[in-house]
Amino acid sequence: QVQLVESGGGLVQAGGSLRLSCAASVSIFSFNYMGWYRQAPGNQRELVAGITNGGSSYYADSVKGRFTISRDNAKNTVYLQMNSLKPEDTAVYYCYTDTGRPYWGQGTQVTVSS
Repeated sequence: QVQLVESGGGLVQAGGSLRLSCAASVSIFSFNYMGWYRQAPGNQRELVAGITNGGSSYYADSVKGRFTISRDNAKNTVYLQMNSLKPEDTAVYYCYTDTGRPYWGQGTQVTVSS
């Protein structure tokens, strides 16, 4: 059983920054993939960024150049640094991994005001 706990969300003005954290209850050293997803009201959940155990990362086109995903295996934590935030980034952000079965965190709200 894996528990993922997100933190770092909040209210920020457009152009501002936030750093989200996702702390896992177990070692993530062997987790091949971890990702951040988001869901805005009325929209489907969508991939924001993902990172492999080897450190390869990829991003949705809408966040490329503004967001950076990273992982610290020693701290069992994945981060999402979000810069130059826009009102359209407003959503609940979820951490995700799959160890043979999917695990989701409870989500953290990010609100970007114009």
